[in-house]
Amino acid sequence: MQQQDVWDDEAARRYDTPGTGMFAPGVLDPAVERLVAEAAGGPVLEFAVGTGRVALPLAARGVAVTGLELSRPMVDRLREKADETALPVVLGDMATTRVPGEFSLVYLVFNTISNLVTQAGQVACFRNAARHLRPGGRFLVELFVPDLRSLPPGAGAAVFAQEPGYLGVDTYDVLAQQLVSHHVRFGAGRSAEVFRSPHRYVWPSELDLMAQLAGFVLETRDADFAGAEFTAESTSHVSVYRLPG
Repeated sequence: MQQQDVWDDEAARRYDTPGTGMFAPGVLDPAVERLVAEAAGGPVLEFAVGTGRVALPLAARGVAVTGLELSRPMVDRLREKADETALPVVLGDMATTRVPGEFSLVYLVFNTISNLVTQAGQVACFRNAARHLRPGGRFLVELFVPDLRSLPPGAGAAVFAQEPGYLGVDTYDVLAQQLVSHHVRFGAGRSAEVFRSPHRYVWPSELDLMAQLAGFVLETRDADFAGAEFTAESTSHVSVYRLPG
């Protein structure tokens, strides 16, 4: 399953959920506030900009934002909201594609680095971020903490969400650090729709080593964008890496 196949026209059409889910003010507003602060007045680059969920409100705050995105349908959806002058976007892979310019901040939000399903690809992503940054620039990554404790011994799947009309199940290959998220939405009678996305899960310590290989040092790690303390019980983290300079 290739990412280009996952983020197709249908996925792009369904991606935006204004005011709810990842678009809820309680989720989106703290992310934008934190990114404004981390940008420190400089230009920023969003890897996997998608439909502009974060980039558009960030640009509305006066931050100069450029996007990098693999999926043409996601960019087409973004273009319904903003043109190239308001939010320039380069089509390409966040592990290898070079975007013109030099930035004070590169960021990856909502678990997107896990969409690179090999360790080599994730390491390359860190190195690509470093290539885009000015000395002293920062790379911010928002990522889930693998929840392997939810797996019973010998089991290969765990339910992560259960709501009326919706079931979320992750299937795991713990040897290869792979998981596939299955989102099942039930309609009337026997009808149901399934959306699947593959991921390579990464422990924070492994992420730190990837950063070190790319020349970064860990500056901060919080449990969320609001700055909650990161603990052994945290289910996600927002990690900021800095280039010396």
